[in-house]
Amino acid sequence: MLPIFDSLRDVTFMTVLIRMLLATVCGTLIGLERSSKNRPAGFRTHILVCIGAATASLTGHYMYLVMQLPADMSRIGAQVITGLGFIGAGTIVVTKRLTIKGLTTAAGLWTSGICGLAIGAGFYEGGLITAALILLTETVFLSLGKKIKHFQEIKLDLIYSQKASLDHTMRCCKDRGIVITDLQIKGDSDSVHSIYHALLSLRPASNISYEDLLDHILEIKGVRRATILDKVTEERIAG
Repeated sequence: MLPIFDSLRDVTFMTVLIRMLLATVCGTLIGLERSSKNRPAGFRTHILVCIGAATASLTGHYMYLVMQLPADMSRIGAQVITGLGFIGAGTIVVTKRLTIKGLTTAAGLWTSGICGLAIGAGFYEGGLITAALILLTETVFLSLGKKIKHFQEIKLDLIYSQKASLDHTMRCCKDRGIVITDLQIKGDSDSVHSIYHALLSLRPASNISYEDLLDHILEIKGVRRATILDKVTEERIAG
């Protein structure tokens, strides 16, 4: 540990003030980055989370070291970590396109709380390094993440008359490295044959030829129609 912080590890009025101020600074820096991107949890939320976690950590130390109560100093901090999960869950939303947003903000809130716990416990080195790494992750790593190539999820609209046709279609997709992320099935029937309708959400792992994929699917026995839906068609069907 750094000797510069040794005199600040005891629980005194001055060390409590310094820890709370450091927690406020760390929460502010992390929260300002989130606010600049119009995320649901801004700098005030991060400040409150960081201060609250630091206070909880200090309370555990005060009960044990000063009041000499038979208390576990880490127990309050453990409950804080659990509670932060519920706070972070409020920032996670699922859009109408079934995409998830807010995970980074939720993880940032959770980690900010742990940063506050570390500072409140007098582990200044861990808290400050954690805050720096959070900022690094949310800024520098953001640009790096955008450079990673992602293949857009597609929708496959499938009409078939034999139940085994769906299994063969899914096997055809998996053989080409395509991940099936969602599957919706509904049955229908006419006066002669049973007709089934399935909507598959596909996430390719590499560049694939959709025309080639459809050609192979249409060759499957029982498949009546196979269509790749674009966003406009998808919205029209959903609407």
